[in-house]
Parts: sequence; C-alpha cells; structure tokens
Amino acid sequence: MSITELLLEIPADHIRNVFGQYDAYVKIIEKTLNVTIIARDDQVKVIGEGEKAEKAKSVLNQLAELSRRGSTITEQNVNYALALSFEEKESAIVEIDQDLICHTINGRPIKPKTLGQKQYVDQIRKKMIVFGIGPAGTGKTYLAMAMAISAFKNDEVGRIILTRPAIEAGEKLGFLPGDLQSKVDPYLRPLYDALYQIMGPESFQKNMEKCLIEVAPLAYMRGRTLDNAYIILDEAQNTTPAQMKMFLTRTGFGSKVIITGDQTQKDLPSGTLSGLDVAIKVLKGVDGIGFSYLTSQDVVRHPLVQKIVKAYEEYENKEEAKRRRQMAGSAQDARRERRDSKTEYRSGVKGGSKVASVRVKRKN
Repeated sequence: MSITELLLEIPADHIRNVFGQYDAYVKIIEKTLNVTIIARDDQVKVIGEGEKAEKAKSVLNQLAELSRRGSTITEQNVNYALALSFEEKESAIVEIDQDLICHTINGRPIKPKTLGQKQYVDQIRKKMIVFGIGPAGTGKTYLAMAMAISAFKNDEVGRIILTRPAIEAGEKLGFLPGDLQSKVDPYLRPLYDALYQIMGPESFQKNMEKCLIEVAPLAYMRGRTLDNAYIILDEAQNTTPAQMKMFLTRTGFGSKVIITGDQTQKDLPSGTLSGLDVAIKVLKGVDGIGFSYLTSQDVVRHPLVQKIVKAYEEYENKEEAKRRRQMAGSAQDARRERRDSKTEYRSGVKGGSKVASVRVKRKN
C-alpha cells in the first residue's frame, strides 16, 4: 500500500476544539485509522494509507464543521464520527447536529447525537405513540423529556405527565417514612433530574403547583383519560401486560405518548411477563405507533458505558446461543430415545410372533 499525504485547512481558533486537550482527539483518530496527523497554523497534514488517510481527513472536516457551528467537540463526537466513517456516513454527524430540540436552563443546546437518536426524535414528531427501546445511556428518557418540554413551551400541549412503575431495582427498600409524595419520589428521581436541568427548579415548581406538570407512579393512571397532554412512561420494561394495556388506553385527544424501556434490565419477579415485551408483539404494525430501537452505538454517556453495554450484549448473545444449542441437543436426544424405544418394541413384537409360530408347529 502506498503512503498518501493529504492537506486540509482548519482555522486556528478551531484547532484546539477539534484536536482536544493535549491532542487527545487526534490521538484517537491516529490510533483507530493508523495515520499520522500534523498541524501547523491552520494547515493540517494527514499521512497514511490511501483509504485510511481519506477517512481521517473526512472525520477531521466533519469535526471542524461542528466546531464552526459552535459545538464543543467531545470524545463521543470523535468516536461516533469514526464509527460512521467505516459506514461512509460521516457527513451525517453534521446533519444530526442541525436538529435543535431546545436549550437547558444554562443555555446548553439539546440535540440528538447519533443517527439512532435522530430517528427516535423524528418518530416522536411524526407518531402519536412512540416506543423508545434501548440500553442505558442512549438518551431515551432525556430526549423524550426535552421534546415534551419543547411542546409545552410552544403551547402544543396543555400539560406534561411523567410516570414510571414504582418497583425496586432488585432491592427491598421496606417501608419509607413521610407522606405519599415522599414515598414515591425516590422512584421518580431520574425524571425530576431531567426536569430541573431543562426547565430549572423554579419554573418546574411553579408548573407543578398549577398541576401543569405531574409526576406520579403508574398505578395513579388507572381510571383517567389524558387529553391535550404529553405523557411519558419511563422504565416500561418493569410494567406487567395489564399495566401496559391500562396505560395505553388512557390516551386522549390531542395527546402524545412516549414509552421508554430497556429490555435487558427488568426488575420484575421471576417468571413475570414484561408489559413492554408483550406490547412490542401486539402493537407491531399498528398505524400511528412507532418503534425506535437504540443500540450500544447510541450510548452518549462516558465512553466506558458504551463498552460495558457492548460487552454485556456480546455475553448475553453467547449465552442465548449456548442455551439454544443445549435445547436443540436435548430435543435431538429425546427424538433418538423415542426412535430407539420404537425399534426395540418392534423387534420384541417380531421376536414374540416367531416364538408363537414355533409353538403352534410343535403342537401340530
């Protein structure tokens, strides 16, 4: 393979953002694509094998474009741009960045960061009911909250209703002290955290007092009809089929419903069916209902979280394949035993008839 040298221009005031502190981001690109990157003023030289050098140049160009748009480049941006480059989709990272949902109380823009998240947000805009399914850290709940608050501020809906099943994550907490709100607050804390970050505590509290924002356990949804509302059900994998049906049938006119869940993290008692799993099978293909499946590639927390999720996915896939092989082997053994027993029975019957015929001849 011949070594290629490619030149590109990145304005000096964007170099630090694109290269990262102590050139951390450039080192990731160099290691991943086996290239060398050298910067002098606003000139950047990429040295490496032809195709790899082209990929590195394309990734740097996309990161530079993000920087020009005012985005602060993160390690997640770099890793995702590299991942897209192997699929020849690296230009999508700029398209994703153009989709602004809203701003946090501190002015930070909230945008989808991966293609999976972009498709999820687009589904929410188009469909009345959307299921966001994927592992931890993929932004399922946070993006749904951002979309809900944006719709609320734009007067598209009159209120926001947030709910989740009150079930312990593998632990028994016992009887909690305080009034009813104090008892359910620990289960709803992730929803409060997102609200505080996007709306601010004062705005949130004011809207809570006016009953324009409601945060409640799933059990409180029974018997209600929810019109002109943005309704989010979080941790849906911990619902029973009856709870899920009850929740979905609360939907009224002018409402939008988002259901988020992670099928790999169920806290239901052993042997209990998940309402999320059943809903996916029952509602697949129903017009007006969208399903968005996020993967480990859509994890936007610390890069180590993505590695953990991927490692667990690989382990669970191996265990599932092993279990299927064992089941297939057991079924094959059972078939062989039945076949052998039939053969023995037939041999016994034939042997018995021969003996009987010999006895008849002797009598005669």
